Amino acid sequence: MRPRISVIIPVYNAAVSLARCLEAVNRSDYRNFECLVADDGSADASRELAAKSGARVLSTGERRGPAYARNLAGAAARGDILLFIDADVCVEPDTMAKIAKAFADDAALDALIGSYDDDPADRSFISQYKNLMHCFFHQQAKPRASTFWTGCGAIRRRVFLSSGGFDEHYIRPCIEDIELGSRMLRSNYRIELDPTLTVKHLKHWTFLELLKTDIRDRANPAHDSRAADSERPEHAVEPTPVHPAGVHRAVAGRSFLAGVFLACFF
Repeated sequence: MRPRISVIIPVYNAAVSLARCLEAVNRSDYRNFECLVADDGSADASRELAAKSGARVLSTGERRGPAYARNLAGAAARGDILLFIDADVCVEPDTMAKIAKAFADDAALDALIGSYDDDPADRSFISQYKNLMHCFFHQQAKPRASTFWTGCGAIRRRVFLSSGGFDEHYIRPCIEDIELGSRMLRSNYRIELDPTLTVKHLKHWTFLELLKTDIRDRANPAHDSRAADSERPEHAVEPTPVHPAGVHRAVAGRSFLAGVFLACFF
């Protein structure tokens, strides 16, 4: 059985990286797929570029955030498997074939995440540091994942819909994927990490962007989410899986220390 895959890409003013992302999708060896680009109010040529590539283009109507954009596309998707990637990610030719095989071979698999590769596209020091650190964490992690990841994350559509999709309160790129993974674990859904399922990250990182992402957009919201979890009545009677907030606190701390080092010596 060859499950149909719906590739879902949210985009906001990212025409340059989106062009490379869509080229990679269209070079896929696996052909039983559709591609949906959810435009989140872009002012550049993202919509036109996506349409020209053959993708089905959806619009949020205004800036609503990637969580809303992904939910919009997830509801419109026709595939059995939803593959979420970012607009600055390039899949490998065999990425979708690996995903299709994993789900076809294991009926109990609910979601599958991958990893950035060890050869980031941007050659600047900060970009290499940030992308390779992310790669290291995923490559060293246990196969049974405790989170979901939208850099390269596949999920059965029925599981996505029954889980309620992404929390649309997150209007910035934030921890909406981590929060979804946390809810999935509480519902006893199974998420696996395949370190051979690698994609290339195109993002150019600056020192300031690194701090903003790891502290403002990841660590602080994750801490708030963990606090909210602890206030739920069921938390007192049934242990929940380890929350990824602690991991991202550690990542933020390391990024901060690395940033101080870079500021002093470079």
